[in-house]
Amino acid sequence: MRFKLQNGSGFFSPLPGQDNEKEKSEEERPVPRRQRLTLQNLKQLGQMNLPPHMPTDLHCMVIVGQIEGHMLLPAKNKTTKYEHLIPQLVAIEQNPHIKGLLVILNTAGGDVEAGLAIAEMIEGLSKASVTLVLGGGHSIGVPIATAADYSFIAATATMTIHPLRLTGMLIGIPQTYEYLEKMQDRVIKFITEHSRVSEEKLRGLMFKTGDLVRDVGTVLVGKDAVDQGIIDEVGGISKALQKLKELISLPGRYRTDERSR
Repeated sequence: MRFKLQNGSGFFSPLPGQDNEKEKSEEERPVPRRQRLTLQNLKQLGQMNLPPHMPTDLHCMVIVGQIEGHMLLPAKNKTTKYEHLIPQLVAIEQNPHIKGLLVILNTAGGDVEAGLAIAEMIEGLSKASVTLVLGGGHSIGVPIATAADYSFIAATATMTIHPLRLTGMLIGIPQTYEYLEKMQDRVIKFITEHSRVSEEKLRGLMFKTGDLVRDVGTVLVGKDAVDQGIIDEVGGISKALQKLKELISLPGRYRTDERSR
């Protein structure tokens, strides 16, 4: 950089057009491509890539707020968009370096078909998978919690088991109610096939009255979800990671036979 002597000033200053970049404001500096992509992932997907010097064979996926499906939810709602998660699950399946998936749930539920789509994708992975319910895993979050090879719930976390609910205008004809019943059966079938709860017990929890003030259903807290056979074990992040590593180390396959008990 060239400098010129200021008259009588006794110091040097840059020539015009040769401003020192160190004096540029933070906003004027170009953002590196890697940092820009990291910020974009954080904004769009709520996730950050690990630095390259921290290699790991585990991937963590977070499902929070409401699961947004075919209909956009209000901007004030915290949402997890299923069209963001499904491509990630495909990438996890294709990535040979990833051997295990940890899914952390803190959701109030949401779109039924979108939630089932996520659960079906997790269930179909050839990689080891563990779910951890923190705070709450309600409504359509229940099949997602049971979709993995093994599931955990925090001691103070809750799960709300209730019948299928729809919002908006419905056509009041017998076919509409038959369709709702079929959707309900799909959810029940998925949960019972991927947990230790029986269909009779699950329906009893869904249609129970008295637990919820103005509704039907059951609120299960921590150990209650395990006792009912929906979740495998009470535990936190350390237990979930330990179990995931155990599943990865299984000889020849990732699936576990815990549900056959």
